[in-house]
Amino acid sequence: MTIYEVVDNKRDYMDLLFLADEQEDMIEKYLDKGTMYVLEEDGIKGECVVIDAGDNVLEIKNIAILPQCHGKGYGRLLIDYITEKYAGMYRTLQVGTGDSPLTIPFYEKCGFKRHHLIKNFFTDNYDHPIFEEGVQLIDMVYLRKEIN
Repeated sequence: MTIYEVVDNKRDYMDLLFLADEQEDMIEKYLDKGTMYVLEEDGIKGECVVIDAGDNVLEIKNIAILPQCHGKGYGRLLIDYITEKYAGMYRTLQVGTGDSPLTIPFYEKCGFKRHHLIKNFFTDNYDHPIFEEGVQLIDMVYLRKEIN
């Protein structure tokens, strides 16, 4: 298994990016300024894009694992990789997600704790309703963990 940084042609990974963020103009807001990592093991299994959010905070803007690879530890491996790579460079790792029964427990198992939320983020910023596991996403929930 290898994880490597993608510097050029990040748009070649749009199919993966869309798994975690289904609106292209939202992806475009962070893709060029973000750092992308891809996880490969007998082919690409997932990706992660992080940005400097300021105030010593590194933010995961997109993390996606191929659906057939869910539950095999790839998402956690990417988070562990980011945590180790940026430890000492940032104090906090942050991620924003919908209040979903699928994603919140995953991040909590990875050591994140709820920090704050942005009301109506998904209804105000997306041109269509977003559903995950049958739940409409409305508010953006931010979770954080210390990585220093």
